[in-house]
Amino acid sequence: MNNCKNEVKKRKFKFNEDYFWGYVFIAVALAVFAMFTLYPVISAFIISFQEFKPLGSQWIGLENYAGLLKDKLFGKSIVNTVTYTVFSVPVSLFISFIIAVMIYPLKKSLQTFFKAIYYLPAVASGVALSVVWLWIFDPMPQGILNTIIGWLGISNQNWLGSSNTAMLSLLLMSWLSSHGTSIIIYLAALLGIPDSFFESADLDGATFIKKLRYIIIPLLKPTTLFLLVTGIIGSFQVFMNAYMMTGGGPNNATTMVGLLIFNNAFKYSKFGIAAAQSLVLAAIIAVISIFQFKVLGDDVEY
Repeated sequence: MNNCKNEVKKRKFKFNEDYFWGYVFIAVALAVFAMFTLYPVISAFIISFQEFKPLGSQWIGLENYAGLLKDKLFGKSIVNTVTYTVFSVPVSLFISFIIAVMIYPLKKSLQTFFKAIYYLPAVASGVALSVVWLWIFDPMPQGILNTIIGWLGISNQNWLGSSNTAMLSLLLMSWLSSHGTSIIIYLAALLGIPDSFFESADLDGATFIKKLRYIIIPLLKPTTLFLLVTGIIGSFQVFMNAYMMTGGGPNNATTMVGLLIFNNAFKYSKFGIAAAQSLVLAAIIAVISIFQFKVLGDDVEY
């Protein structure tokens, strides 16, 4: 009996000795996670049941959540965010996929060149990129977009100042930029497909369309699912584009949930309402993500 106890102690000591530094590194990561993620989430959850006051918040229960059901602006921001997501993410993924397929047959040096070109905007400041897009959407005749449509005989448009074109302008901005990360991930997945698959297809006389349909698209389904889930999460949290380009206007036509939360918290000091809105947004994102994995992830292997 004593021998068994001694053996167990020796094993525990050896386990602790072997994995001590592993525990140390994990503890650092967990501490950072707890400080900058877990604690803010718990604080937001508690604040969502309170009415913020500088000298002491007041507990009001579910009033903040009940108020969201009557808040027309919150409802409109949800609709705007869903609209932006539905028209932005699939088109952006399609564009990224097509560009990655076009880059794939090139030499390695050219692949590296194009990957760097497409990823370069991600390194630049979002504010700087927004300034460039503000120049493109300039309502005056010298604006780039107005100049282009002027050649077609179309009159100048107030792209960001009209309720009819403001959302379209933000969508156009998403379609023509920010594809670098998706292109690199798609290209990495393409390079991971064994050459023997394509060689067998060539022997059978398969066309490019058939290779695309029966080899590339099925084998890239896990990558597409990953990019779709992360893209929708990022799109539901969109803030910079609406804040810098339109400020949520005109007439709240581009007010997204993220921008509304920011305004309530830092512009109007309604931290309780902002916390409730952020948790509702998190719940919506979680439900949509689970739904995507259930529907699209059944035959996906990782």
